[in-house]
Amino acid sequence: RNLLDMDTFSKSDPVVVLFVQVSGSSEWKEFGRTEVIDNTLNPDFVRKFVLDYYFEEKQNLRFDVYNVDSKSCSTLKQDFLGQAFVALGEVIGSQRGRLERPLTGVPGKRCGTILLLAEELSNCRDIVTMQLCANKLDKKDFFGKSDPFLVFYRSNEDGTFTICHKTEVVKNTLNPVWQPFTIPVRALCNGDYDRTVKIDVYDWDRDGSHDFIGEFATSYRELSRAQSQFTVYEVLNPRKKCKKKKYVNSGTVTLLSFSVESEFTFVDYIRGGTQLNFTVAIDFTASNGLPSQPTSLHYASPYQLSAYALALKAVGEIIQDYDSDKLFPAYGFGAKVPPDGKISHQFPLNNNMENPSCVGIEGVLESYLQSLRTVQLYGPTNFAPVINQVAGTAAQVTDGSQYHVLLIITDGVISDMLQTKEAIVTASSLPMSIIIVGVGPAEFEAMEELDGDEVRLSSRGRYAERDIVQFVPFRDYVDDSGNQVLSMARLAKDVLAEIPEQLLSYMKTRDIKPLRADP
Repeated sequence: RNLLDMDTFSKSDPVVVLFVQVSGSSEWKEFGRTEVIDNTLNPDFVRKFVLDYYFEEKQNLRFDVYNVDSKSCSTLKQDFLGQAFVALGEVIGSQRGRLERPLTGVPGKRCGTILLLAEELSNCRDIVTMQLCANKLDKKDFFGKSDPFLVFYRSNEDGTFTICHKTEVVKNTLNPVWQPFTIPVRALCNGDYDRTVKIDVYDWDRDGSHDFIGEFATSYRELSRAQSQFTVYEVLNPRKKCKKKKYVNSGTVTLLSFSVESEFTFVDYIRGGTQLNFTVAIDFTASNGLPSQPTSLHYASPYQLSAYALALKAVGEIIQDYDSDKLFPAYGFGAKVPPDGKISHQFPLNNNMENPSCVGIEGVLESYLQSLRTVQLYGPTNFAPVINQVAGTAAQVTDGSQYHVLLIITDGVISDMLQTKEAIVTASSLPMSIIIVGVGPAEFEAMEELDGDEVRLSSRGRYAERDIVQFVPFRDYVDDSGNQVLSMARLAKDVLAEIPEQLLSYMKTRDIKPLRADP
């Protein structure tokens, strides 16, 4: 909108060039260009850029706008009209996936604005549930009836078939009723509703040499008609048909029910207005070492951030794109706090009990560094108070409009393991996730137990409803060459990768559907 006019006798002929920053480096690569629109300062470009989106990565984009004056492909030969820098997450996290940014880069000139719209490509996310039964199938077993099962195949572009589902075997009957089953539409027909779906009927044999009873063909579109009526298919055996003149069929298969549900994605909820609320808790126990000493894990030299600050920046800078107010509650634990030197396990880093929120990730970092100067590092290492604090906030809004992410950064062995397990099991039914980053050389076996990837976490006989904890040791991500940007990118990628699934699992168990974003 309102681009600079560079042409004397007409208006500019703008084009937009998209550059993508290579992860963990300062290098930009050209990704693509829009079409050129002649003679306008308010172009609406048609050409779309299709990008792979990863919630857990900071995907930096740069949009350069040029006025095309010559036939040359080189941008050096064109007039520069301005540029905008934006992270893909900012566009997706903005209201209705729509973001307007000022164009800058031409000294002393107002360059206008660029309007970005992001939408998720519907990759046919429907899931089908259907149930079938059969009638009067051919008898294949000598001493009993048949043991029938069905095999579904989708057809490929080249005319071949790929197996996509097998039903269970129903023993000793010519009139089986199979259990309802669920299959993604993608798997059944690759999203092409008219593509052939072939179904074979077999009689099961223990030795694996299953006898072919017959086959029939249909399509997703035909199957979906069964929502209003039963559909009956004749099962035909081509070899029998050729041999026997009076052959009619080898039985029939009836589609009893067919229903379709949409599988929602993380982006559906974000576009529907779900906000991610980010809370930070930092370990101020004495085992970290005196902050003024270079050996301390809290030591920040003028040249490089401490491991705590790096972990905080790595995770926070990505999550903040999905939080519209950019206010982040930040706590410390395990320190003696002024004025009376009492030990606290959830003191606000900004020293404001009424409002512990800091403005932006920079605000959190500032308050963290300020706290290092005013509190006395002590102990023990208790997680439960801060987990319960965030869980209390999460419990107030459970309609899916708010989801909480708690980042705990710690150097060591946890002192209140039983209480922490209890707190996590309780929190697992709430809209929240917990990320634990371990810094320093300690052994973190106990943390692995909290990260219920292998074994679901339990406390006093109660099991966690969902796996909500992700633990990683920071040392696994430190780049050997000392490239902090790369270390942060690697860390964020791993600790944030599970958040979309954890959010979806909460929404699914509560049957919360995303609000429809206005078109």
